[in-house]
Amino acid sequence: MSRLAGCFDRLRAAGRKALIPYVTAGDPAPEVTVPLMHAMTAAGADVIELGVPFSDPMADGPVIQRASERALAHRVSLRGVLDMVREFRRRDDATPVVLMGYLNPVEAMGYAAFAQAAAEAGADGVLTVDLPPEEAGDLLGALEARGLDPIFLVAPTSTPERLRAISAAARGFLYYVSLKGVTGAANLDVDSVRSKVAEIRGRTNLPIGVGFGIRDAASAAAVAGVADAVVVGSALVKIVEESGADAEAMTARIGARLREMRAAVDTPR
Repeated sequence: MSRLAGCFDRLRAAGRKALIPYVTAGDPAPEVTVPLMHAMTAAGADVIELGVPFSDPMADGPVIQRASERALAHRVSLRGVLDMVREFRRRDDATPVVLMGYLNPVEAMGYAAFAQAAAEAGADGVLTVDLPPEEAGDLLGALEARGLDPIFLVAPTSTPERLRAISAAARGFLYYVSLKGVTGAANLDVDSVRSKVAEIRGRTNLPIGVGFGIRDAASAAAVAGVADAVVVGSALVKIVEESGADAEAMTARIGARLREMRAAVDTPR
């Protein structure tokens, strides 16, 4: 059983929902990322989504775009991100780590080489934002051979036919994008999320995580009421940006925000 499957099984048995924070690897500096990952788990994170910086992050809004720019200014590469995962695993062999990014760096490394390197580093899942399931066969085979879970996005506009295709290809969990927009967009409509999550549940047994538009404890609690996992990204990356070079203050603020969200997600509904 993968770390992701085991994590969701334990949470389900305890009647709890997963809290999944996202940060961009190498932002604001490479040496900050691993300590921040440990701080997030200490603050209540169940899974860590680690962004691979990319020059053209088309699904991301300006906050995460700027995070990629800062990381790339430090010459953070895909191999460098895998080194960070490897370092994280020296102290934490339990928390699942999902690599989230775009296909180009993976394709440049080669699917088999990437899957081997990611598995050896200790990654658990891979979400390539711009790779549709219809074109993912070669990468899926490489990931499966190394025990890595391929994770796919579901959009508000996904049709029943597409849901079936995504569900057939995915492992670990499905990531429902709650908004018709980029990361960091506003106007989360919980009723619409509830309706779509119910539709998705009719086509998969995988856990369903919801991201985009989750900013604070209130929105995290609302989403936890309808989904299996709450994914928060831009709200945390914004704290990184606002903190500048003060890594200690940044880590403290992110830890405080996650603890607030953890308490809200765990509050009985």
